Amino acid sequence: MSKTGNSVRPMESRDLEMVLRWRNDESVRRYMYTRHEITLEEHAQWFKRAIVAADRHLLIFEREGVPLGFINFHEKGPAGIADWGFYIAPEAPRGTGSELGKTVLNYGFGSINLHKVCGQALGFNTGSIRFHEKLGFTREGVLRQQHFDGRTYHDIICFGLMHNEWHKPA
Repeated sequence: MSKTGNSVRPMESRDLEMVLRWRNDESVRRYMYTRHEITLEEHAQWFKRAIVAADRHLLIFEREGVPLGFINFHEKGPAGIADWGFYIAPEAPRGTGSELGKTVLNYGFGSINLHKVCGQALGFNTGSIRFHEKLGFTREGVLRQQHFDGRTYHDIICFGLMHNEWHKPA
């Protein structure tokens, strides 16, 4: 637990329904690559595979013991480079995203000992783009019209943050 009362813990099976509810909320789902409503069975199968994968870190962000967000680090080989994905509970108070980002990056660069964290945002997701830039990520490129949502092609903005660039917030 940090000085701010924020912490990160591994996701457990007891979190499945809560995380699924967050993920299926329209405010979250509209920014995902897979935009359909996920069933509990589909979610449980994903969790069953992901929880045993050594290259995955499924995490829950908490403030004062209250779960407020989900994070997934997916390591890409043995070099300490990981993609991350995340979302906050739709009912989380304003500012939770920034707290989640700082806490989880401290965890990733500290506890997991990552060398680099990579992120992606759909080109229309200005909130996620600003979020990455605010945390110190560098915009590394644009994958033009890389994602098709069934109606429209969208750019994907790619970000990277190195361990030595991360300035651990107090």
